[in-house]
Amino acid sequence: MKKYKAFFIGLIIVPIIAVLEYIGVFIIPENGQLEVFFVIIFWWLLISLPIHNWKYLRRYKKSFLRISSLLLLFLTALFIDGLMDIPDNPITFVLLMGFWLGSVYVLIPSFIKKYWKLILIIYGPLFLYFLYLRLFSGDVEAYLEIKQDFPFFIFFLPIPVLFLVWVFEQWKWIQNLKAEKSKSELEMLQAQINPHFFFNTLNNLYALTIKHSDKAPEVILKLSEMMRYTIYEGKKDFVPIKDEIEYLSNYIELHKIRYRNKVDIQFNHDIESNIEIAPLLFIIFLENAFKHGLEKNHETGYIHMNLEGNTQQIHFKIENNFELEKEDDTTGIGLTNLKRRLELTYPNKYELKITTENKVYVADLKIKLI
Repeated sequence: MKKYKAFFIGLIIVPIIAVLEYIGVFIIPENGQLEVFFVIIFWWLLISLPIHNWKYLRRYKKSFLRISSLLLLFLTALFIDGLMDIPDNPITFVLLMGFWLGSVYVLIPSFIKKYWKLILIIYGPLFLYFLYLRLFSGDVEAYLEIKQDFPFFIFFLPIPVLFLVWVFEQWKWIQNLKAEKSKSELEMLQAQINPHFFFNTLNNLYALTIKHSDKAPEVILKLSEMMRYTIYEGKKDFVPIKDEIEYLSNYIELHKIRYRNKVDIQFNHDIESNIEIAPLLFIIFLENAFKHGLEKNHETGYIHMNLEGNTQQIHFKIENNFELEKEDDTTGIGLTNLKRRLELTYPNKYELKITTENKVYVADLKIKLI
């Protein structure tokens, strides 16, 4: 009970409303019980919540003082309107305009700061016209007659329209920010993937040079082609699928040279040549297949890779056997980065299934292009 005592204190609004109605500050209509109920709930929460969150309000004293000033302004407008009992009291009108504009400033100050000149240009003439009608068009009856023919709702149109424009601009800014963040993150992930490949390939080249192999120049040539692809094409958002196939084929040829074509490596591809895809998506699977398959098992190891598709979908599948070994963290990092790249480049458009059974690793990736 002690925790929620502020809400019991807030019930003081009930006798206050009763006293104000008794002395005639305002009149509660006989058929307005539901309206009165919601008014009481509003003021009860308005009193209770500041007391309940007093420690929080002390931390944000400046904002609390602004809100309190607005509430005081609103109460003053109601008091003057009830006391003077004049239809469309100009003083009340001015106070309420100040209350609403102040509320918008407290809630979304950037909106007022951006559009205050436009608000002044729109509302200034409208307000002067209202004062002219109210004060210089004759008596109250003449004013009320003019009011019936004048669409006063136009006073309330500009700010909602401007607010919708501001909301759209904020949404657009957030979307651009997300796009920039995703692009930066994607570039970072690509940068993390590329060195992993080069370390593996340079190790292969090193092994050939130690043996004084005649295949070393061929490896250097293929490696230079792959470096060009990785450095220049790898930065692009999308590349022709035929370039990606050539890149994978060169990688396989480098390893075949090292193993003297004595390993079972198959790469079958049947795909339309006009398709484009994000670069360097499949190389992680192929690298892992070599590292955890053929590297450990030259005699009976194998890698079977298939790539097929059309303008609607690409289907990539790779299968290799492996020897049981201690889990390697670098493999997990590579696959984690790949999954993140897929999420950024093909959100909700890809399906990746990875299975390991009977010492056989299978990765099956489907990407929707439409």
